[in-house]
Amino acid sequence: MPELGNEVAPPEWPGWPDEGCLLESLRLGSESAYEALLERFQLPVYNLVQRLIDDSSEAGDVTQDVFLKVFRNVTAFRGQSSLKTWIYRIAVNEAHNRRRWFGRHKRAEVGLEAEGDGLGYLDHLSDAARSPYDLALNEEWRSAIEKALEGLNPVFRSAVVLRDLEDLSYEEIADVLDVSLGTVKSRILRGRESLRKALVEQLEPSRGLHFTPQTAAD
Repeated sequence: MPELGNEVAPPEWPGWPDEGCLLESLRLGSESAYEALLERFQLPVYNLVQRLIDDSSEAGDVTQDVFLKVFRNVTAFRGQSSLKTWIYRIAVNEAHNRRRWFGRHKRAEVGLEAEGDGLGYLDHLSDAARSPYDLALNEEWRSAIEKALEGLNPVFRSAVVLRDLEDLSYEEIADVLDVSLGTVKSRILRGRESLRKALVEQLEPSRGLHFTPQTAAD
């Protein structure tokens, strides 16, 4: 009988002792390993891609492309990062590629570019470090935030989505985006400022709402 306090924690990947063993099974072409990978990451990757390209039908195609790349390249993956970080990096790159395609071929239909500013709405906000998702106190505000994301610069948008929606650490985001930690923090700060401005433009004029966020650390 095992002693109290010495219980072994269940594995993160049922059927495999750890991620390294799962990765080895993937490299050997194990079907059950592929199924486990899809079960764990298919929905999170779809949600991430959809927030980056604003098109549910296209998000499905991009998600499929992501996992095709994962399966084709897993033998070359050497585990320098976690599987999650590697898969998210592929997803962000594929989403950006699809957005660029839209920009070239469907600009008139999609209209993803952000409009100019100049209205000074940031003066209404006392704390540039607070996540705009802290302001989403109900579903109406959450919808407003999703809409505001559509006009955000894709470079800032990726950083904000990975941090505020996917809850990745700054270090993980730096790995996913292949940029420095300082660049990640700068992009998140600037992206949050842009989102906050868009939220004020949507909500404050029509509803008389005034945002007074308190200081909050990540």
